[in-house]
Amino acid sequence: MMNIVILKPHKEESLLRFHPWVFSGAISKIVLSKSYPHDAPQEGEIVQVADNNGKVLAVGHWQIGSIAVRILAFGVEQLPKTFWHTRIFEAWQLRQSLGLVREDNNTFRLIHGEGDFLPGLIVDVYNDTAVMQAHSIGMHLNRADIAQAIIDCVPVVKRVYYKSDDTLPFKAHVTGEKTGYLIGEAPKDTVWATENGLQFRIDWLNGQKTGFFVDQRENRALLEHYSYRRDVLNMFCYTGGFSVYALRGGAQSVTSVDVSAKAVELVKDNVAHNYPQTTNHSAIAADAFEFLNAEDKKYDLIVLDPPAFAKHRDAIQNALRGYRRLNAKGIEKIKPGGILFTFSCSQAIDKDMFRLAVLTAATQVGRKVRILHQLHQPADHPINIYHPEGEYLKGLVLSVE
Repeated sequence: MMNIVILKPHKEESLLRFHPWVFSGAISKIVLSKSYPHDAPQEGEIVQVADNNGKVLAVGHWQIGSIAVRILAFGVEQLPKTFWHTRIFEAWQLRQSLGLVREDNNTFRLIHGEGDFLPGLIVDVYNDTAVMQAHSIGMHLNRADIAQAIIDCVPVVKRVYYKSDDTLPFKAHVTGEKTGYLIGEAPKDTVWATENGLQFRIDWLNGQKTGFFVDQRENRALLEHYSYRRDVLNMFCYTGGFSVYALRGGAQSVTSVDVSAKAVELVKDNVAHNYPQTTNHSAIAADAFEFLNAEDKKYDLIVLDPPAFAKHRDAIQNALRGYRRLNAKGIEKIKPGGILFTFSCSQAIDKDMFRLAVLTAATQVGRKVRILHQLHQPADHPINIYHPEGEYLKGLVLSVE
């Protein structure tokens, strides 16, 4: 028997609309199983969620914090034995139907949390390696079953690397390893993952997130279209995805800037691997604002793809000031008739907030600015329609006169 989370009257309405979170303030009480050895649910265990009349509506992972339960399945009292295999196979089928598994592309997101009905779980695939991150203790506790299901259901994957040291809730008491290979061994040679025919060295051991920003794949391809004979500046370049695409697009020059010296070395490796004869690329380790303040050169095309400025709602106002300041600097450095690709990956900043911040920056600089494209995350980062919070990546392509 599972422990049962009883909701306050009318607080079941969000569950009836299939929203996958139960907030702590919606809970009336918890009914513990008679044989349960503790006086409260343990973080990460699977609990039932019931309305105030005791009708079970869903099951999910219990956790400490404002989000008390992350729903795994609605309309059931327990998970079937095939749960992990079924969910992961469905996700794999979707990626195949999207045309992401082909000779010139073996890099994609396999599991995108709530968007794949597995809240708290992220899995990216690079060539034959799946890199898994748990954002909840429940997913951490189920990591072995998840890894086995990936191997069983996704034939292109030969090993699963677990990387959750920076993603698990910091207040939780975590047992077990947070990094390491769950299945398979470290590859003997450098892993080059292929994206739209270009190759990138993936450092999932030490790199940010799972090692690469898969969510910008389509936006990188769009930038390639605009790069011909342009001087391109790629700020916050990380491993240089936009830079390599710009070179394939025929850019006159590409300058890559990142505060991390390790990232800059990865950019150099990726450029040299794809274009060993190129002489029109330079990589600089520098703080973004310091670089833009000191830079006299004007560019035809600038990419602003910073890390999240707001990771929670309390940081929204500071984040918006940061976006206004950054975009004002970027617009200043654009030649007349140039293009600005600007992004926000802050989940707490919605697309209207971001657009207003960019509008304010354009007004401050006094340039004529037109929106050419409104960008977002790709199809392998699906948004559960019942969970609008899953829409995190916002982007604008601007023409600046």
